[in-house]
Amino acid sequence: MSGAIRLAGALPGRARSGARSGDRVWDGALYGLCLLASLLAVVVLGAIAYKVITGASEALSRFGLGFLVHSTWAPNFGVFGAGAFLFGTAVTSFTALLFAVPIGISIGLYLSMIAPQRLRRVIGPLVELLAAIPSVILGFWGIIVLAPFLQEHLEPLLHEVFGFLPLFGTPATTGTGLFNASVILTIMVVPIIASLSRDLFLTVPTELQDGATALGATRWEVIRGVVLPSAASGVAAASFLGLGRALGEAIAVTQVIGAGNEINASLFGTGDTLASRIANQYASATSNLHISSLFYLGMILLVIELIVNVGAQLISRRFDVHRVTA
Repeated sequence: MSGAIRLAGALPGRARSGARSGDRVWDGALYGLCLLASLLAVVVLGAIAYKVITGASEALSRFGLGFLVHSTWAPNFGVFGAGAFLFGTAVTSFTALLFAVPIGISIGLYLSMIAPQRLRRVIGPLVELLAAIPSVILGFWGIIVLAPFLQEHLEPLLHEVFGFLPLFGTPATTGTGLFNASVILTIMVVPIIASLSRDLFLTVPTELQDGATALGATRWEVIRGVVLPSAASGVAAASFLGLGRALGEAIAVTQVIGAGNEINASLFGTGDTLASRIANQYASATSNLHISSLFYLGMILLVIELIVNVGAQLISRRFDVHRVTA
């Protein structure tokens, strides 16, 4: 009888021990799976970087760092330079970011703090749906709808009002060019910044907002003094994520930018970007040096994206440290 009691008392302990050992096995499996996924991401990134660098080796040895400043691109003569494409990439990406950041933050604030619940349920998914539109469709829309509108209405108006500035100094062209590409990139970047900003604003503690309201702050003062400072690091990171999206876009930009090889001070002129030139000419490259030069463009773009991501991390950490020590 006593032996049966001891056996009955030992069973739950053994069961708990078996459950714990099973949990340890699953914990180890989960750890291994996550480690494998992380290592796989590093390996894939390393393989891409290795292929791009080895593919660009011929152009690197031929042109060196001078490739970055020369703007001549003449495949028939074996002369290549990335200056014009670096300029086009910088102008279109930062112009798009200049438009998209205030628009995206405003949408995020409206959806998180101002709009009624019914409107949030309708507008929120529609904004996110913009990010799901294929870039080639946006490019078609940029050619068929946006380009005629820019040529006939907006570009002449901007030239008439701001023609004394080099950015708007030349008369309107065909509607395709740097300005059209910037608008298309803005449409692509806005959903990213808006969605992330909305989620960030929703995470701001309501106690802080209610406290500011109780002290007599208006809604705008609550947004300016509580919500925006609390989410500043995340908004900065979201903006850099949008910048990375703009830097790497190829198809839509290729359709509307005009594929020019020159550096134009005016936004109405044609141009090209690093990603667009690669997408436009890789399939029809005429020589090994031409292919290597395209790989060189890809290597430059890869380095720029790396710098943007590191910059986003540094800015985010600086905001966090400032917020903790404040």
